[in-house]
Amino acid sequence: MINLFVSDIHLEESRPDIAEIFFRFLSQDVKHADALYILGDFFEAWIGDDDVTDFNTQIMDMLLSVTKTGFPIYLMHGNRDFLLGKKFLKKTGCRLLPDEYVVDLAGTPTLLMHGDTLCTADIAYLKFRKTSRNWFMQQLFLWKPLKKRQAIAANMREKSKLYTSTASAAIMDVTQAEVERVMQKHHAQHLIHGHTHRPAVHHFELNQLPATRTVLAPWHECGSVLVCDDAGKQEVIVLK
Repeated sequence: MINLFVSDIHLEESRPDIAEIFFRFLSQDVKHADALYILGDFFEAWIGDDDVTDFNTQIMDMLLSVTKTGFPIYLMHGNRDFLLGKKFLKKTGCRLLPDEYVVDLAGTPTLLMHGDTLCTADIAYLKFRKTSRNWFMQQLFLWKPLKKRQAIAANMREKSKLYTSTASAAIMDVTQAEVERVMQKHHAQHLIHGHTHRPAVHHFELNQLPATRTVLAPWHECGSVLVCDDAGKQEVIVLK
């Protein structure tokens, strides 16, 4: 069985090049695999399932064309698209995963996450996350007119860019203690996540056994797909 993992694609109308790579990936590459996992930040921003632009519709139609063949696409919320809801899932056939989800990869329990909750030193973001994931606060936002939500989202993206450009590297990266805590919680020896935009494979010891943390790459410059097979082979494919 071949599983594909991607994260931080950040699809947006102003970057048709990223969408083109993703469309080509869906039409050509997934046919050689058994499942696709999108681990958050699929969109640069998602302000509600009622934001039915031509661009968003094109994305949803493309996803549906794949899932209706029986090919499973699993989706996880990220820090930029946590408002992806039931209507989106119905229109695409994607299956939503919880924030922490364990799969078996070649006999190894593997924890999948977006990765934002691993950055425990980023106190300001975690406070925002707690508020923004509150159901009541989400409903208040979704009740606002679409144009108002678009303006709010644009303003928040600008603030986010400023914050990430000035915050220290240590704050923006994961905390090893939290990595180990959540892996132990799920009895996992392998963790795959995105969010930090720092692709790498980290090896360490957990419970006196070898453990691995694989960080997926963002798609800002090119596409990046982690391919895992039944033999335990792990390979990153670059798409241009």
